[in-house]
Amino acid sequence: MNRLSVEKRARILGMLVEGMSLRSASRLADCSINTVTKLLVDVGMACAEFQDKALRNLNCRRVQCDEIWSVVGAKQKNVPAERVGEFGMGDVWT
Repeated sequence: MNRLSVEKRARILGMLVEGMSLRSASRLADCSINTVTKLLVDVGMACAEFQDKALRNLNCRRVQCDEIWSVVGAKQKNVPAERVGEFGMGDVWT
């Protein structure tokens, strides 16, 4: 099994953090998109594990959250008339 060097992993993650797409990162890093996806999943699981262990018994008086806007299927203005009101179509806020 081939292994990416730590430097190459860091470079790929840096690209993703800066907002580069998975395909672009895989192309510039000269590796498979499946490799980039697996790396992203592995790092996400490691981050979740770290947060589960490190963030305990916090005495928070205030929590600030930002919303995330995305689309499912099409932007709200472009949803076909027959699909308007269908669950999950159009603008989505998380």
